[in-house]
Amino acid sequence: MRDVTVAVVQMKPILNEMENNLVQISDWIKKIATAQKTDLIIFPELCTTGYECGVRFTELAQRVPGPTVNLVAQRASEFGVHVAFGMASKEKVESILFDSAVVVGSDGDLIGEYRKVHLKGEEKLAFRNGWKFPVFETEFGNIGLMLGWDLAFPEAARTYALDGADLLVVMANWEQPYNEEWRTYLLSRAYENTCFVAAANRIGQDATYSFFGESMIISPRGQIYASVDQEVEGYAVARIDLDEVRKYREEFQILQCRQPSAYRSIVRAY
Repeated sequence: MRDVTVAVVQMKPILNEMENNLVQISDWIKKIATAQKTDLIIFPELCTTGYECGVRFTELAQRVPGPTVNLVAQRASEFGVHVAFGMASKEKVESILFDSAVVVGSDGDLIGEYRKVHLKGEEKLAFRNGWKFPVFETEFGNIGLMLGWDLAFPEAARTYALDGADLLVVMANWEQPYNEEWRTYLLSRAYENTCFVAAANRIGQDATYSFFGESMIISPRGQIYASVDQEVEGYAVARIDLDEVRKYREEFQILQCRQPSAYRSIVRAY
């Protein structure tokens, strides 16, 4: 058995208030990790800044690694837990920004950064697209990171599954009134890839968007192991057995019975 305890945090970031948000993140790590032994804590997309920062992203974005990553890594090391969270990152050239997800290990080391591939609406005005879906190896298993609208694209989750991910970690700013869409996508990605899905969605309001939460942890067969109610700050925690991924993939043969030669249009530009 590969038992892993996963927690998803449903928090309310304050727009443009990085220091305040980092205090919140630090407090959540302490609260969860001292309540029970936890292997991985997941925070929402852009949880260090808020979502509708506009041009202020240029001053709020940081390098990876950098001050924000170092602070979260220090807390991860202090409590012996892996942490995945969303932030605005930048390249050496100050104007090149990304909507990023970062995962740090329980020893405080940076495991990796994922840059959001599927940008939606005004995100395209602030950020550049990422272009790959890296699978990150951890001491408990392989994980794939997804941000917000990535969830709507089955190609993203399938790429991770084919490359060996056991757990899809989704960090989102999924807004009202698209609750049913959120829930449907999460269940679909779990079923169609026979893998675990752990999703953290924020709550609260920014300038024009309202966010509803419904963070949850889902099994490869669509069972919701734990969840947080709508529009409530809190966290959900579940113990999962990653060996179930191989078990169900062997039983249902979803990946083995694919016919790639028949799917040519999938990789053709629209």
